[in-house]
Amino acid sequence: MPAAARPVTRVRRRLSGDQIAMRWTLVLAGLALVVVLAAPMAMLLSRAFEDASGAWVGLANFATYATTPTLAASAWHSVWTAAVTAIVVVPLAFTFAYGLTRSRIPGRGLFRAVMMVPILAPSLLPALSLIMLFGNQGLLKSWLFGGSIYGPPGIIAAQIFACFPHATIILAVALTTADARLYEAADVLRAGRIRTFLTVTLPGAAYGLVSAGVVVFTLVVTDFGIPKVIGGSFNVLATDVYKQVVGQHNFNMGAVVGIVLLIPAVAGFWLERWARKRRAATISGRAVTYVPKPRLARDLPLLLFCTGIAAVLVGIVAIAFWSSLIRFWPWNLSLTWDNYEFGRFDTAGWGSVLTSLQMAAWAAALGTPVIFVTAWLVERTPAAGFLRGTVGFLATAPLAIPGLVLGLAYILFFNHPSNPLNLFYGGMAILALNSVVHFWTVGHLTATTALRQLDPEFEAASASLKVPVWSTFARVTVPICLPAGLEIAAYIFVNAMTTVSAVIFLYGADYKPAAVAAVQMEESGQTSAAAGMACVILAVALAVKTVQVVVSAILDRTTQAWRRR
Repeated sequence: MPAAARPVTRVRRRLSGDQIAMRWTLVLAGLALVVVLAAPMAMLLSRAFEDASGAWVGLANFATYATTPTLAASAWHSVWTAAVTAIVVVPLAFTFAYGLTRSRIPGRGLFRAVMMVPILAPSLLPALSLIMLFGNQGLLKSWLFGGSIYGPPGIIAAQIFACFPHATIILAVALTTADARLYEAADVLRAGRIRTFLTVTLPGAAYGLVSAGVVVFTLVVTDFGIPKVIGGSFNVLATDVYKQVVGQHNFNMGAVVGIVLLIPAVAGFWLERWARKRRAATISGRAVTYVPKPRLARDLPLLLFCTGIAAVLVGIVAIAFWSSLIRFWPWNLSLTWDNYEFGRFDTAGWGSVLTSLQMAAWAAALGTPVIFVTAWLVERTPAAGFLRGTVGFLATAPLAIPGLVLGLAYILFFNHPSNPLNLFYGGMAILALNSVVHFWTVGHLTATTALRQLDPEFEAASASLKVPVWSTFARVTVPICLPAGLEIAAYIFVNAMTTVSAVIFLYGADYKPAAVAAVQMEESGQTSAAAGMACVILAVALAVKTVQVVVSAILDRTTQAWRRR
């Protein structure tokens, strides 16, 4: 008699204790991001549809914005100045990057170092230098033939300085990934150099060009420091947000302008992601690295061009430093350190520098481990696809949020009377927290890149040996990824020191950051003192970046030596 068929039962694999702990830790990380990012942005969105009393008014605030000529004009001002800046910066950055990657010019390392200087300076520094040269009392004002540096000319010129390294970095990566086989094929087919450039080089860098243009456009639209200092009466979206909140205390209209400012930033974010993915898809695993050969007819013009660009970048910084040492610009050009006695120009004095140092240190010390652990959980937590995707999205979202918008969202959320977290408002904690969230995405992407270079077999081997996953993380993952962690810490510290827009709404009377103090000094007519404060910020950022480079080099020769075997 045949045996009765047994019902088929599905065996569900039980999660280990480590896997459960990783999932719950990832849940906590996601909840934390909801509290410090999603909830403030939701509050900003809701306030845009309310009136001052909190009553729902729908799109009435947006209609008011669209029908107010000065406000609507600001959006157009932001768009066209950003477009002009991108049109100027991208060709300059492409040529500079071409000289660094496709030539044999001497001093390429020095040019790379000089190119990075604008990233280490607060955005208002080039604006201050231009005012010293071409402002109402500028040394070279006559060169403008009666024109004014204030408004679009000054904004665009200063933004070119500030955005140049961002575009150059992107284009240098795009040009570095060229496939040498394409150039060999062009030589075989006897294609001329111009034809090779047009049919091989430019198409290969096309997505890099798109990405660089989008990044520059977004940076200009969302920047606050430069238009605040040199914009004059030429309003842009970023300064409109500031005027609505600080000048008129109209938080609802400020939220509306913030959302309008968010639109190009989000569009640029997604377009840049698309360009980056398409660029990555064009790189073949069998590609051969292109190594340029020396050629005087190409290298000499590129050397002159790179030297000229480097001289301008250094000159802008030198003008700011020189003007900070001048007794009374431009009438008394004798040198003095009086402008560095910041207590004469601002009640906080050197305390602003100390506040920025504390804010940057706390942000780097707390943000680096949190960002790295969150990235590790997103990459290594087994299954939990929806949870990992959600946390990963929240971790990359800050890149699309301008600092001014995030700062406004923090005011509305943390300063709300019914929010138990409002005790943080006006103190050091909210400044450090805002800095961590604002710069979270770059740290997350840096950590993710480092983690994806590790073979998952590390965790698999540890699991087979019954080694706790946290032990493997501490003893294997962290030491291997130490250079990436150091880079994240330096990035957060430097950007927390230099940012203006992210903290302009959040500081209290006892915690004024140095960059904000510099803006206020310039606003009160103390331009030389403001330049001095900007130079102090640059010096601190440069020192921290130098330490990071030196320590990374030491790690590369010691704990990371195995990578070169």
